[in-house]
Amino acid sequence: MIEKLEEIKDRFEELGQLLVQPDTLSDMKKYSKLNKEYKDLEKIVNKYKEYTDTREGIQGAKEVLETEKDPDFREMAKAELDELEPLIPKIEGELKTLLIPKDPNDSKDVIMELRAGTGGDEAAIFVGDMFRLYQKFCEKHKLSMSVINQNEGSAGGFKEIVATVTGADAFGALKFESGVHRVQRVPDTETQGRVHTSAITVAVMPEAEEVDVDINMADIKKDTYRASGAGGQHVNKTESAVRLTHLPTGTVVECQDGRSQHKNYDKALQVLRSRIYQQEQDKLDAERAEHRKTLVSTGDRSAKIRTYNYPQGRVTDHRINYSQHNLPTVMDGEIDEFIDQLRIAENAERMKENQV
Repeated sequence: MIEKLEEIKDRFEELGQLLVQPDTLSDMKKYSKLNKEYKDLEKIVNKYKEYTDTREGIQGAKEVLETEKDPDFREMAKAELDELEPLIPKIEGELKTLLIPKDPNDSKDVIMELRAGTGGDEAAIFVGDMFRLYQKFCEKHKLSMSVINQNEGSAGGFKEIVATVTGADAFGALKFESGVHRVQRVPDTETQGRVHTSAITVAVMPEAEEVDVDINMADIKKDTYRASGAGGQHVNKTESAVRLTHLPTGTVVECQDGRSQHKNYDKALQVLRSRIYQQEQDKLDAERAEHRKTLVSTGDRSAKIRTYNYPQGRVTDHRINYSQHNLPTVMDGEIDEFIDQLRIAENAERMKENQV
């Protein structure tokens, strides 16, 4: 680990020199790239300095105890040793965590899709409940959520809703939400008080930029149609809604949120690009070693990841076998504890995978 940390320190110092070179300062793209690497390494280098300073302090205190006869000096050295020695395992643990290779997508913005699955009207209502949960979560974490497309349910909620989430490390905060979310409760339409089980699918995709995925625009079929839902006269008179079909993959994206066909086209293309990027990511994941299939952030949208049991007030994440008995609080957007536990599990797997 020390050898790796020394290499990082050398690279950090090299970056510091590169950032003040005239050719770097005149190239904004190059400067941004190097500055991002510098900022990422700065956290590790600062923690490594804390580690070496602590080790040096311990060594100095031990030397005083070995050579000094004065009882006051010896007492001070012993107190310093008692203070510094317990810090070493803590700092080493923090360094190991910092050395885990980051998911390059964590800093990206998000395309989030929620769809009703089994359960009919109740599933659509639960999509609405979960969308509100994510709205509250985003508000708390200063992330901005904007609806791209929605298809309302006949009894409330949504059959489908698609949104963008933008802000610092948006994908890193929400990536663990991909999968099947199951709800167990008595629906409003149930007359005999029986508990029903319904399910919805959540897909969290990193927003792809043009450089991330190459789409031949000739492969995209564009259709326009009149939007449905709220909107008054505009809905009836203007074909502002856009449907894009990527012919090679059969991927279809619709957007009818905005009044402008041009804006809806741009939003639909944004979603289409991210879906195709995600498909490529899924292929790469499938080609990797067998143990990666168990990674908590695999994003397998056919996997049941969490159950919300209303009669017992319990929420259970099946990937890490972790439960909380505070369902109303969770449904109000408080899912940080689940995300923290999943991140710990992912970090443990990444440590093992990279032998940190």
